[in-house]
Amino acid sequence: KEEVDENGDANMEGALIARDKVGVQDFVLLDSHTSEAAFLNNLRKRYQENLIYTYIGSLLVSVNPYQELDIYTVSQMQLYRGVNFFELPPHLYAIADNAYRVMCNEYNNHFILISGESGAGKTEASKKILQYYAVTCPTTEQLQTVRDRLLLSNPVLEAFGNAKTLRNDNSSRFGKYMDIQFDFKGAPVGGHILSYLIEKSRVVHQNHGERNFHIFYQLLEGGDKDLLCWLGLERNPQKYTYLIQGRCAKVFSINDKNDWKIVRKAFSIIDFTEKDIEHLFGIVASVLHLGNIQFEEDSNGHAIIRDGTQIKWISKLLGAHLSILQEALTHRKIEARSEEVLSPLNVDLAFYARDAVAKAIYGRTFTWLVNKINGSLANKDSTQKTVIGLLDIYGFEVLDTNSFEQFCINYCNEKLQQLLIEMTLKAEQEEYELEGIEWEPIPYFNNKIICDLVEQKHKGIISILDEECLRPGEATDLSFLEKLEEKVGDHAHFVTRKLADQKTRKSIDWVDFRLLHYAGEVTYCAVGFLEKNNDLLYRNLKEVLCNSKNSIMRDCFLLSELDNRRRPETVATQFKNSLTSLIEILMSKEPSYIRCIKPNENKEPGKFDDFLIRHQVKYLGLMEHLRVRRAGFAYRRKYELFLQRYKSLCPATWPHWHGPAAEGVERLIKHIGYKPEEYKLGRTKIFIRFPKTLFATEDAFEYRKHLLISRLQAKYKGFLGKRAYQKKRKAAIKLEACWRGALARRAAKKRTWAVQTIRKFINGFINRKKPLCPENRDFVRLSQYYYLMKLRDHLPKNVLDESWLQPPSILEETSEMLRKICMRNLVRKYCRGLTAERKVQLQQKVVTSAVFSGKKEGYLESLSQPFLETRLKENDLNPKVLQLIRGENIKYVTPVIKYDRNGFKARERLLVLTQSSAYVVEMAKIKQKIEYSTLKGISTSNLSDGIVVIHVPEDNKQKGDVILQCEHIFEMVTKLCILANKQSVVKVVKG
Repeated sequence: KEEVDENGDANMEGALIARDKVGVQDFVLLDSHTSEAAFLNNLRKRYQENLIYTYIGSLLVSVNPYQELDIYTVSQMQLYRGVNFFELPPHLYAIADNAYRVMCNEYNNHFILISGESGAGKTEASKKILQYYAVTCPTTEQLQTVRDRLLLSNPVLEAFGNAKTLRNDNSSRFGKYMDIQFDFKGAPVGGHILSYLIEKSRVVHQNHGERNFHIFYQLLEGGDKDLLCWLGLERNPQKYTYLIQGRCAKVFSINDKNDWKIVRKAFSIIDFTEKDIEHLFGIVASVLHLGNIQFEEDSNGHAIIRDGTQIKWISKLLGAHLSILQEALTHRKIEARSEEVLSPLNVDLAFYARDAVAKAIYGRTFTWLVNKINGSLANKDSTQKTVIGLLDIYGFEVLDTNSFEQFCINYCNEKLQQLLIEMTLKAEQEEYELEGIEWEPIPYFNNKIICDLVEQKHKGIISILDEECLRPGEATDLSFLEKLEEKVGDHAHFVTRKLADQKTRKSIDWVDFRLLHYAGEVTYCAVGFLEKNNDLLYRNLKEVLCNSKNSIMRDCFLLSELDNRRRPETVATQFKNSLTSLIEILMSKEPSYIRCIKPNENKEPGKFDDFLIRHQVKYLGLMEHLRVRRAGFAYRRKYELFLQRYKSLCPATWPHWHGPAAEGVERLIKHIGYKPEEYKLGRTKIFIRFPKTLFATEDAFEYRKHLLISRLQAKYKGFLGKRAYQKKRKAAIKLEACWRGALARRAAKKRTWAVQTIRKFINGFINRKKPLCPENRDFVRLSQYYYLMKLRDHLPKNVLDESWLQPPSILEETSEMLRKICMRNLVRKYCRGLTAERKVQLQQKVVTSAVFSGKKEGYLESLSQPFLETRLKENDLNPKVLQLIRGENIKYVTPVIKYDRNGFKARERLLVLTQSSAYVVEMAKIKQKIEYSTLKGISTSNLSDGIVVIHVPEDNKQKGDVILQCEHIFEMVTKLCILANKQSVVKVVKG
């Protein structure tokens, strides 16, 4: 063990020699520790050498390499097993082993907090730590089952809780805290998992380029034919509304079929019964069927379900009565004077109820799944256990649009940052007191003021949000924003457009508020806050689920809920309470920290994006942590280890020191010339304040080592003697003579070959026009080769380039075939190069051509002008208009001039096209709504006057034909035709 310590401990100090190339292993040893540029430069040096791990004291910074590195083998695990923390290079295994060893030696509990952006490698880090414990901890045959369940709980939770996002193909959409329980021998004997804030809104809506949770795609891709038939599902994900909103159901980097096999294997090992699995997949399939339910409006304006196919499947899979379920989706039960009344829903509210029940079913099923896994991991032995907790939780998030989820995530990070700084300061203070060194108070930014702004009772943002959700009357996101301005408007870390100065106001929308977090400013869009915080189900829908024959549904929706008239806690309050409980759990344990960093957005190995990484360094609070860690001494080491490494620098300590190590170190540093302000001597350790002092010591040690080596080399050279020199000289002369003979023979052979080759090609040229024969074969082949090589550099560059290199007569047929292949390839390349946006443009232009070609003036001039997605953005609309058409997806907005049918008075308006209707809007009012289903026709003149008439029937709902003038007539009419699916009803009339 002493040999390992002696050789291994040299690692951190020895690595300083190469610091100019690979940086320092611990950021604490940076000379410019307050410089962000120096921090990034050190990180970049190490990343470029595939050194992805660096310490800040005992905190590990990990940069995702986006490639497989040979540093996670079993031999690597054994290398780090039982070794002191700084003996080997920084590694995930060093953090895991240190926590395990201290837990075993001191019999206390630990936790490892893993945080970072989506795609930074948090989930992979937690897997690697679990694998390390699985390999290195003592085990028995009985404990192997627990170990397998701990490892296989990950793919199950990933299937139900992870999804593809824009930033990460396997992004955790929930926070996870896992306790691994160990017995007195240090063997893992059980575990327990807590989950936080599953992103239920993803079930019903995904942004472009994102997917729903993995399990839906795995079931469709990997489930056998009989299972899908029993569930009423088809293998094609494009058939399901909840799976196609992101437009990327298939992802090349994800093997859903293979992942399905892993999940099915995990279910059997984690002790799921066949009945559990049957009911679980029944619920997953029910969610997909729910998404495909479509509502229509009856003559009274009430929602009805005309196609009952989907609801029949849901009734079968959940064991619910068909007619009651159908009624629950189209009606709401209201209590009035101790009576319960069924109130019909309109179409918008019916879609809201459908999505709400899908989210509730999935969210509670996920909680059931976690509890089921916990049941299989539970240790029945009542003896006391020690635990190591793994907290894999979302890092600080700043997106283009930040909503309720980002608000909760960033509040969580505020609390964890507060905990990190407080526990780091506490650990530093304890070490100073233990070593008898005076503690100097360290100033730092205390983010309690921001935590209070969010969570304070009656005054914080969460309390105000709950008030708006619970108060009688019509509460909206805008009224919530107004209440915030009223109650916390004077807070230094809160600002809205109304409260901001002239310069700041430009970057904040009317529906936004901005918080000044510890890591920087984040602007949140208040739209959707109330809906996501409420997360309520209509009572009659809850009754259906409580009475379900599906056992999982009955566990998730208890009958006792129906008797409880109290309103359930809001999502934000639940999250706040669970976060408070988590902080209490963490405060009772010894901490270790891993901060994960994503080096680039494209997942490219070796690419280091300075701007992106600077952003993460700031939001992870790494500079603040380094400043706190470096406020005292940069380097500390036990006397025995320091003396063992540097004793050769002092004659009094070299080669052996026979007194106490503390006295030897004191003699050594006096000989080197340390100044009093550069160090302190503790009870068992030396503390060095500045990295440059350590660097100078290490450079002197390296110089001394090379001096000794050069002296040994000089002695060895003199030992060779003259006799050995003469022997070598004779051998060299003989070798030179042999080599010259070999060169002469090689040159003669080469000249003979050249003569034969020239003759052969002259003969081939003479016979070049004869059929292929031995006399001309080589010449013809060479001609073909030179033509093809020349053709390679003169190929057409695009499909319009008709140039082609003139071939020799023997290659005319081949040349023609190559020309056709080349043109086909260019055409194929052009088609594949078309972006999705360009394809949409071309499709729209095809519709325009079918409607207007040869019929309307200005059509030819419009061909070269691309259609815009919209002329005005959604943000340009008045918030009140957005509230009125909430729930409809806005597709296109353009300014128009509307003419009255009587008098033809011109009025400026906006035309808003949604998925199902067209709206004529004036400022904050909707002047007319035109449902596409009622559209009879569209007329426009053949002149370039921009006039269009939209024909609708005149009744109590519609005001009759609408006459509009639009500057972008071709674009507007085309988009209206596509959305209404009525290209055939457009007429171009003369005059």
